Amino acid sequence: MFISAGDVAPSFKGFTLIMPAVSVGNVGQLAVDLLISTLNMPRVGYFHTDCLIPMVGNNPYATSTEDAAQLSTSAEVYSHSDLKLAVLQIRTPIIQTKVRSFRKLIVSWIKSSGFLRSVLLSSSHAYQRDDQQLHGTPLRYLLSPSLQKEEGQRVEELGWREMERISVFPEISDSEQRLYIPGGGVTKALYTDCCTEDIPMAVVLIFCSEGDNVPDAFALINHLNDWLHLLEKPTQGSVQWRVPPSWKLLFGSGIPPLLF
Repeated sequence: MFISAGDVAPSFKGFTLIMPAVSVGNVGQLAVDLLISTLNMPRVGYFHTDCLIPMVGNNPYATSTEDAAQLSTSAEVYSHSDLKLAVLQIRTPIIQTKVRSFRKLIVSWIKSSGFLRSVLLSSSHAYQRDDQQLHGTPLRYLLSPSLQKEEGQRVEELGWREMERISVFPEISDSEQRLYIPGGGVTKALYTDCCTEDIPMAVVLIFCSEGDNVPDAFALINHLNDWLHLLEKPTQGSVQWRVPPSWKLLFGSGIPPLLF
């Protein structure tokens, strides 16, 4: 359930929603961090649900000592009215027994809010790629049928590669194909739900491995920006994304000097 941070609930009608899947390397969440930090998006509400592991911490996007004291929770909504952009940042895993309930909650919120389209940023295990997925870019996309009508030609012009379907019975028969996103968390199921509910949904994902996934996050958000133009790309070079202060502790605090 969405809870507004202010006295008046914001309207998301006609907005684009961007959210991450909790997937391998947390790439989607890192990419969303870059987006919120760079656009300096204000928090407009919380996503209150018992489907996520509870969490509370300091403001990950603090720019001053006053901001740092602001508490953040497991799921929060940020907005940029000029860009008609809303971002749902999810910071904790979904409780295993409540995955279906969480999907229903997200689908219900998307429909009731009147979003123009929704984008799910995700990732998948690089080591479980099919032979046809080993060549070229590690970035893939999926469009629900309703969004395919609107944006299908555009992503083809960009030269994007659609997520390949793989054989249900490899090396035996290719007659039956399936969508397979290992390590993608809720990605496949939520995408399928949106297709069934006729919701305009795009999945943008990257094949990666666990480790330092910061480069993967930059690759994913730059790929998304090529389509949505959230930030203008300079004539030379690439978009300068602003890394949030919380990334200083991405791999924990430093080694205590007293150890040596």
